[in-house]
This record gives sequence, structure tokens and C-alpha cells, in this order.
Amino acid sequence: MPLHLTKVAFGATGIEDLAERLLARAEAGPVFLTTRYLPKRHEEVAGQGSLFWIIKHQLVARSPILQFGEAEGGRVAIHIDPHLILTHARPKRAHQGWRYLEDADAPVDLGVDEVAGDVMPAALMGKLSGLGLI
Repeated sequence: MPLHLTKVAFGATGIEDLAERLLARAEAGPVFLTTRYLPKRHEEVAGQGSLFWIIKHQLVARSPILQFGEAEGGRVAIHIDPHLILTHARPKRAHQGWRYLEDADAPVDLGVDEVAGDVMPAALMGKLSGLGLI
């Protein structure tokens, strides 16, 4: 089972904003994030895990992690696919940096015909889920 990472989409106002930012960065070359240290469990993540994005305290989308590499200043680059895959919203507290996410705890991708928020607003779903009601 793959292992994933979570990260806050800092400054993103929504999924569309994040998607536009990633695609704009892809025009300039490979899309990657930098971090100080190589994750200890990087072999479980690279090529099979994803970076799940947190927007407004919810996991809402993911970007497959392609590989880990070197970045300027001795930092580590986390190379990701710039095309977002939308997921069913799941509550998640904001945090600094990245955190591991086990595959069993990862939100499910939206189906081909599904639209985020089809049934009810994502914020309401997050609150109800946090209360254990759905």
C-alpha cells in the first residue's frame, strides 16, 4: 500500500486557484515543492503515493508524487504531477510542512461523473464528518 503526504495549499483560495497555479508552474518546467529533509519513508511514497492538498481545513485534491530529487541550497525537491485529481472532501487540520497519510486514511477520488460538492457543500460535509455524523 502506498504512503502519501499532506500539505496545506498556502494562499490558495480554492481548488481552481490551486489547479491554475500548478499548471502555470508546469509551463516553466517540472513542478516541485522543496523541503529541508528527505522524508525517512520516501521509498514508500515516490512513484506510488500522492501529495494531498489541504484547503480550508479539508483534503480536497491530490497530486501524484513522481520522485524526490535535489533542489538549490541542499534542499530536497518533491516532484509532483501538475494535474490535480479531485477527491471527496475530508476534514484535516492545517499544519506546517508535510505529514504522512496512510493509504487507508486517504480520501477517495471523485468519480468521472461526480463533481465536488454535488450532494452538499464541502464545508458542511467536513463539519458533519468531524462530528461522526457521516
